[in-house]
Amino acid sequence: MRVLLPYLFFLHRRLKQFFLGFLLTIVTLFAHICLLTVSGWFLASAATAGIVGNFNYMLPAAGMRIAAIIRTTCRWTERVVTHDATFNVLKYLRIYTFIRILPLFPSASNHFQRTELLNRLVSDVDTLDNLYLRVISPIAVAVVVILAVTSILYLLYPKFSLTLGILTLGILVLFSLLFYRYVKSVGELITIFRDNYRQQLNTLLSSNAELTVYGAVERYRNKLDNTEKKWQIHQSCQSSIGACAQSVLQLLTGLTLTFVLWISAGSVINDSFRELIALFFFATLSVFEAIVPVAGAFQYLGQVIASAVRLNILINQLPNVVFPHRGPVPATSVTFSAHKLYFKYPQHKVPAINNLSINVAAGEHIALLGHTGSGKSTMLQLLTRAWDPQKGYITFNGIPLPQWSESALRAMTAVVPQRVYIFSATLRDNLLLAAPYVNDEKICTILNLVGLEKLLKNKGLNLWLGDGGRSLSGGEHLRIGIARILLHEAPLWLLDEPTYGLDVVTEKQILQLLIKLGKGRTLIMVTHRLQELENLDRIYIMDRGTFIEKGSHKELMEQRGRYYNYHFAGGIV
Repeated sequence: MRVLLPYLFFLHRRLKQFFLGFLLTIVTLFAHICLLTVSGWFLASAATAGIVGNFNYMLPAAGMRIAAIIRTTCRWTERVVTHDATFNVLKYLRIYTFIRILPLFPSASNHFQRTELLNRLVSDVDTLDNLYLRVISPIAVAVVVILAVTSILYLLYPKFSLTLGILTLGILVLFSLLFYRYVKSVGELITIFRDNYRQQLNTLLSSNAELTVYGAVERYRNKLDNTEKKWQIHQSCQSSIGACAQSVLQLLTGLTLTFVLWISAGSVINDSFRELIALFFFATLSVFEAIVPVAGAFQYLGQVIASAVRLNILINQLPNVVFPHRGPVPATSVTFSAHKLYFKYPQHKVPAINNLSINVAAGEHIALLGHTGSGKSTMLQLLTRAWDPQKGYITFNGIPLPQWSESALRAMTAVVPQRVYIFSATLRDNLLLAAPYVNDEKICTILNLVGLEKLLKNKGLNLWLGDGGRSLSGGEHLRIGIARILLHEAPLWLLDEPTYGLDVVTEKQILQLLIKLGKGRTLIMVTHRLQELENLDRIYIMDRGTFIEKGSHKELMEQRGRYYNYHFAGGIV
């Protein structure tokens, strides 16, 4: 149960709403109790008075109508208030979880699959809404109602009220402990199989082409079906336990009511108190109505605890890279150097970067050229502090990289990845990611500069790009990426295969555009291609995590080494 304590802390953000919802729940139950008890007393008194008896029928009827109106109004209001508070708490929880796991990347990908991370961020957080709505609230309300009803009945009949209070509290405690033990393990297994099912389904869908080619689709489908059957079996088991809990509670309700009738009938001697037998009966019935949701509460508690444990495993990890809170102010130009860098990925035997040194002046344009796995992209990750080298050091403007704050480092660097991601949003929103406070006029100027003026013809910046920018070509994706780095106005550009997957003509256009717009900025481009490299200041040939050749295009061609041979191998490394 201790694993739930960090998530209970989020209640304070909406404590007033939760408290209001709690009060409304209690008022609803008390209105229901009043409705039942007054109805019982009304029926008993009317039967006792007879047809010609002196009995005021209007007063209890009005009380019943008022209680019914209060119950309906408070129940609707309580649902609105508590659900709004819960959804806001889940929002804070999801943001908190995302903030905690963001510094773990990319190292977290070595321990968790992307689907598993998504499940923990979405499904496990969603499961925790049961903690507030279906676990805490029903138990707290049941305890308050039992104590309140016992206190009120104590004014009428102390012996009966104390007996009822002790009996119902005992049933609540024993009932909760008994079914919690049975449901806990089932809830954990449901959470595990749910996660396995979603991971396997994602694998089947995302890798369907490869599975079809190698004839493995049927085997993966059978594996998915088996996981689903196990998931359904445990869900059925949980439902059976829930039904059993409801049945046991109904049995206890009947036995308690019988016991109440026996005590009332044997103790009430005075004729004036005979009609109170119905009041005691319906009051007891109302108390058990407050206990009924507790059966469902412990049905969900197992899943809540399992989800909390899974989230704790993720968010309690320490990041490999820690940024200082303060550091130098962002610079307008960047000169960087690396000295004898050594870096090896976890669980890898061969280093990705090995004894690498480099010095780049401000405004210089260089290319890192090499085959797949030579360490080019890893070098860019070290420059952005996605990882820290195990040996050696990197400096920006003579200051060691670990001394720069994250905000300063992000302000000085702009990255164009292999695949520019387009969010399912408008053209404006996709560009404001790079510069949130820039105006529309500047955005339009940049779009014209990178050759995307045709996107402004119809709906302008309100153009909806859709999920992943499916309506855009590969060249337009990259031009949006270039527009982002221009809006960001960073002095250091890091380009990781910026022309990946493009045709030769579009590739040449993109590279010429980058070199032209990157004048005055430090530019580092990772590439497999040889196009436009003659327009760069220097070219570094990488192999096995180090530089084996370096120089300008002309110098490397004169050396007749690896770079020279690349030009006679089709222009692709």
